[in-house]
Amino acid sequence: MGVSDEVEMSSEVVDTRPLSDSTDLSDEDYPEGGLKAWSVVLGAWCAMVPSMGLLNSLGVLQAWTSTHQLKDYSESSIGWIFGSYGFFLYIAGAQTGPIFDTYGSKFVIIPGSIGIVLSMVCFSLSEEYYQIFLSFSVLGGLSACTLFTPAISTVGHWFNLRRGWATGVACTAGGIGGVLFPLIILYAAPRIGFPWAIRIIALISAILCVCACLLLKTRLPPNKKAGASVDFRALRDLKYASTTAAVFLVEFAVFIPITYIASYAISVGVDDTMSYLLIPFLNVGAIPGRFLPGLVADRVALWTKAGDDLTAVVCYAVFFGFWSGAAISLTPVCISQVCATDDYGKRTGTTFTISSVGTLVGIPIAGAILESDGGEYGGLIVFGGVLYLAATVAFVIARGICVGWSFGVKF
Repeated sequence: MGVSDEVEMSSEVVDTRPLSDSTDLSDEDYPEGGLKAWSVVLGAWCAMVPSMGLLNSLGVLQAWTSTHQLKDYSESSIGWIFGSYGFFLYIAGAQTGPIFDTYGSKFVIIPGSIGIVLSMVCFSLSEEYYQIFLSFSVLGGLSACTLFTPAISTVGHWFNLRRGWATGVACTAGGIGGVLFPLIILYAAPRIGFPWAIRIIALISAILCVCACLLLKTRLPPNKKAGASVDFRALRDLKYASTTAAVFLVEFAVFIPITYIASYAISVGVDDTMSYLLIPFLNVGAIPGRFLPGLVADRVALWTKAGDDLTAVVCYAVFFGFWSGAAISLTPVCISQVCATDDYGKRTGTTFTISSVGTLVGIPIAGAILESDGGEYGGLIVFGGVLYLAATVAFVIARGICVGWSFGVKF
């Protein structure tokens, strides 16, 4: 099906319900807990360990490949590989979300599970730039999307009033994976080789994906009107548009520190082992940040002043992990507040598809800034900090548009 056909199909099936309607169901129609509901959260958690765990491991993968398989390539060229993983993870959401809304989770979770394991096996065999790009960035990113989007959306079928808490619990998976996978690479790769370390990650991912396929179940009736394309018409709703703009900015910024914190530590003289350990430290901070949300920290000052002070760099990694964890876990919750529940998959997919552009270019731009500064990280740090400041302002504006400017009102 061509792009024009998708656009035509989308225009024929647009849902005319107001986007600000949270759902046609009352709050009492949601279980809000119980064995079935929490088993779905567990299934979502299992699906997100491989997909978001790899995303949160970009720093170790970037540091390793830049000194091994890709040592002859520039920072900006390497940045395209890891930016592309996030790009493909998010951009396919426009198709994954509507398929989920129409047919349920199994139609996307099962192919995604097979794809993510296959991508890791192929990645373990890759030596050339194009091989790593195709296996990790393209196949891995697309497969991660078909795990992440339905996992988040399925939780919304079972929780309404407690959706933020349930989603946050599920999103701790990204932090857990971001701790586990770098540790495997750190300790297994020097002993048994990088390829076998990646195959261990593939095995863990396979086990978790089987659990996700068994546990994830939808509850609400399918939405047959969901169209498999980016729904730009949804942006006519100011509440949804302002929320999407804020999400775009935070996704633009979030992977810059995650990707470059380890290589930064190496550049200031920290040994390789401790530099790689910064990624697990960051993700340890992200775990409570998923379910103890907030966006109040200034992420520029601590990293800028850290220099070669290992204590300051570690503190920055943990604090950044906490606050970035909150930003990531709150994103789908914010989207759910400005759309109908049976459109949740489509709206989440559309927002992340738009955000994918920022995810794609953020890391390569940061790499280009690093090169232009002769390997000095000052410009890169300022670039990330300015993006976060803009994202913070955008979220404040979105909140004011959605619920007014009183801080006593819940978004």
